[in-house]
Amino acid sequence: MVKGQPGPGVPHEFQNYLPYRYAFGANEQNPLEMDLAEPIAFIQMLRQMEVRLINISCCSPYYNPHFQRPAIYPPSDGYQPPEDPLIGVARQIQTVRQLKAACADSIFVGSGYTYLQEYLPQVAQATVREGWTDFVGVGRLVLSYWQMPADTLAGRGMAEKRICRTFSDCTTAPRGGLISGCYPLDPYYRERPENVVLKQKKATLRKSLPVREMP
Repeated sequence: MVKGQPGPGVPHEFQNYLPYRYAFGANEQNPLEMDLAEPIAFIQMLRQMEVRLINISCCSPYYNPHFQRPAIYPPSDGYQPPEDPLIGVARQIQTVRQLKAACADSIFVGSGYTYLQEYLPQVAQATVREGWTDFVGVGRLVLSYWQMPADTLAGRGMAEKRICRTFSDCTTAPRGGLISGCYPLDPYYRERPENVVLKQKKATLRKSLPVREMP
């Protein structure tokens, strides 16, 4: 018997809600599967309105955090991911690739690359070179290492100690009423009083987690 995080996230039963028409870009008969027909139609409509720049986010973090932020360490107040985070990164890259192929005149910004850490620049370069996306957006990584894009483009070595390791404190803190920031890696946030409060909240949360048997 060990204390630890609850098990992997399990989707709610949806059989009684089919056809499921409440999600955007989902298969009505199986909302766990994507159907890009609707997003493609929407992007084409935007193109007719001269809206060309499109950022493809992963989804809402309030429903599926492992989709929104593939991470080694999931949010302390969340569930364990039901898949290897690399699967989520690949899914996002392939989704943007399909949208770009269907809407070649639109300009796409890909998301979800932070989990790749040291390998982010190489994968980003490859996806842009192959025409799978036009840009790669960097989100939570810039909280700890905002110079990474400049260092990469200048051919400088990477500051490895500042690379986001996906600890997820930047998202756990706001849900606890604290400011968002990279508490583990950024000295500014690490020395703030909020860091003490965050650690206390996480410790309290760990104590409240159910005891489960080892598989």
